[in-house]
Amino acid sequence: MHTLNLGILAHVDAGKTSLTERLLHTAGVIDEIGSVDDGSTRTDSLALERQRGITIKSAVVSFAIDDITVNLIDTPGHPDFIAEVERVLNVLDGAVLVISAVEGVQAQTRVLMRTLQRLRIPTLIFVNKVDRGGAQDESVLRSISEKLTPAVLAMGSVYGPGGRDARCTPYTGADARFTDRLTELLADHDDALLAAYVENAAPLPYSRLREALSTQTGQALVHPVFFGSAITGAGVDALISGVRELLPAGEGDADGPVSGTVFKVERGPAGEKIAYVRIFSGTVRTRDRLPFGRGEGRDSGKVTAISVFDRGSDVREAAVGAGRIAKLRGLGGIRVGDAVGVSDTTAPGHWFAPPTLESVVVPCAPASRGELHFALAQLAEQDPLINLRQDDIRKEVSVSLYGEVQKEVIQATLADEFGIDVTFRETTTICLERPNGSGAAYEVGDQDPNPFLATIGLRIDPAPIGSGIEYRLEVELGSMPFSLMRAVEQTVGETLQQGIHGWQVTDCVVTMTHSGYWPRQSHSHAVFDKSMSSTAGDFRNLTPLVLMSALKEAGTTVYEPMHRFRLELPADLLGPLLPVLAHLRAVPGTPAVQGATCVLEGEIPAARVHELQQQLPALTRGEGVLESGFDRYRAVVGTPPGRPRTDRDPLNRKEYLLHTVRRIAGREDAR
Repeated sequence: MHTLNLGILAHVDAGKTSLTERLLHTAGVIDEIGSVDDGSTRTDSLALERQRGITIKSAVVSFAIDDITVNLIDTPGHPDFIAEVERVLNVLDGAVLVISAVEGVQAQTRVLMRTLQRLRIPTLIFVNKVDRGGAQDESVLRSISEKLTPAVLAMGSVYGPGGRDARCTPYTGADARFTDRLTELLADHDDALLAAYVENAAPLPYSRLREALSTQTGQALVHPVFFGSAITGAGVDALISGVRELLPAGEGDADGPVSGTVFKVERGPAGEKIAYVRIFSGTVRTRDRLPFGRGEGRDSGKVTAISVFDRGSDVREAAVGAGRIAKLRGLGGIRVGDAVGVSDTTAPGHWFAPPTLESVVVPCAPASRGELHFALAQLAEQDPLINLRQDDIRKEVSVSLYGEVQKEVIQATLADEFGIDVTFRETTTICLERPNGSGAAYEVGDQDPNPFLATIGLRIDPAPIGSGIEYRLEVELGSMPFSLMRAVEQTVGETLQQGIHGWQVTDCVVTMTHSGYWPRQSHSHAVFDKSMSSTAGDFRNLTPLVLMSALKEAGTTVYEPMHRFRLELPADLLGPLLPVLAHLRAVPGTPAVQGATCVLEGEIPAARVHELQQQLPALTRGEGVLESGFDRYRAVVGTPPGRPRTDRDPLNRKEYLLHTVRRIAGREDAR
C-alpha cells in the first residue's frame, strides 16, 4: 500500500479544517462531520483551538483512498502560526491549497503559493465555499491566474454559485473546450506533446492528456483547480479523485539507511517527549538506537514505542518504513527540526521570514519566575522560533513573536497547561545589526588586563546579506584541544545574540586569529590544578570580551524589518491617505487606478503595520483592504534604536562583559 503525505494549507477562515472533516467523513473515518464553530473537529484537539475556532498546531489524521494511505496534515491558517506551516512543508509529498470563493486570493494565500512553488511541492487548488452568498467562480479563477500562477486549469464547472444548492460538475474528455485548454496548458511544458498537437488535425487522445496532466502536476508545473463546498460536500468527490490520480505517493528505500526529519514535538501524559517524524528512507524498529540532532552536537536515544496513523487514530506498530509518518517515543533530547538517522539529506529549510516582534513575559507572581522559564523552555521545544532570550541583568525573559494573536495564545497556554498567570510588556520590533567593516582584537593569557589562562584573537568581517554567521580558523586546528576550540566557537554564537546596540549581529564572518593555552598541570604528586591549567571556562569567559572589542572597532548598523504592503481603496480617498503613510514612514509606489478603485503598493516598517491597520477603516470608509508581509531589513537612518532598557541596568554591553570578567576573576567586587 502506498502512502501520500498531504498538507492542507490556506489563509485563515478559508475552510481548511472543515475540508479536512469532509474528507474524513467521505472516506468513512468519522460518522459525523465536526464543526469549527462548535469546537468538535477531529484535528483541532487543543482546548484553545476549540475555544477560538482556529488551528494553532498542525495535526495529522489518516484515511484511505483505494490502495493509498493518505496522512493528511491540517496546518494553521493564521499568519501568527506560520512556523507550524514551515515545519510541515519539509515532509509533504503534495498539498491542497484552499481558497475561499467569497474572499478569493488573500495575503496568506500568496505567501503559501510562492513557497509551494519554490519548493516544487505538487499542489492542487480547491476553491471552497461555493455555496456561500457572494461566491464567485470565474472571477476567482482569473484572480488565481493573475496573482498566484497562470499554470492553472479549472477541472469542473459550478452551477448556481452563492446558493445552498450550488453544484460542481467535473469536466470530461467529451468537453472539447476543456480538452483544448488542457492541451494548450500541457504543451507549454512538453515539447513532444506540442509537436503531436501541431502535427495532428485530430484531437489528442484524452488518456494521453490525463497521463501528461498527472506527470506535470507531480512535477509542480501545473495546478488543477477544483471547486466545491466543504459544508455541503459539493465537488469533494472530484477533489478526492484528483488527489488519488494527480499527486505522487511518497517514495523511499525501506532497506536503505534511516533518514527522517522531526516536524512536531509534543509531550505525553507523563511528560515524555513524542516526536512526529517523516521517514524518508530506511526502517525504524522498536528498541533501535537512533542518532538525532543538528550539526555536530548530535545525540542518540533508544526508540521505546512507535505509532503510525490509521483511519483517524494512531496505532502501535513494531516498525515504520520509508515514506510514512510515525510518532516515536524514547528520544528524550529530540527537538523540532532535528534530523533522525542520516543528517545531511533531510535538513529542513527556512522558507518564511523569522519573527519580527518581541515582548517581555512577566509573571504575575514573582515567585513563579523559575517555573515560567521552565514552561517557556517547553513551549520553545515545540516552537523553536519563540526564541527565548534571557536578560541576566534585569532577570527577564523575552520571546519572539509573529503577532498579537500568538502572544494571547502563549498567555492562555501558560495559564491552562502550567498554571502560571503572566502579562506581556508592550510588543517591540526585532532589529538586526550588521558589521560596517572589519575589526580585530586579541588578549594574551595571564597578562594584564586578562585574568584568564587563555590567549584568543578574533577578527570580524562583514558578509553577504542573508548569509548568517560563519566561523573560521586562521590557526592550526591542533594548536589547542578540541574542547577549547569548541568552547570559543559556541561562545562566539552566543555573544553575537546581542551586539553594540543590543540586537543580534548577523551576516558576518568571525575568524580566530590567535590561540594559546596552558596544558593540564599539577604540582608534584597532586591532582589536576585548575590555577595552572587552561579550562573551557577560561575561553568561554574571555571570548565575549575579545569579540565585543573587535565588533566595536568594526562598528555596526542597525536594520529594521520592513513589510511589503498592498492597499486597495476607493480612488477618491488616496489623497488623504498619503500623509498618513508618510507619517508612518511608509514608502508608497506609483498608484494604479482601475475605475473607482486604487491599488497602492509599497513598503512600511513592520513596527507601524498594526497602526496602519487600526487607522485604515476610518480613512477609507471601511472599504480599504490591506495585505502585508515581511520583505527585507532596511538600515535605520539617524539614531539607531536599542533594545528597551531601564534605569536598573546602567551597564552597556561592553561594561557588563568587563564587569562579569572581573567578578569571575575576583579582581574587584561587583559594582
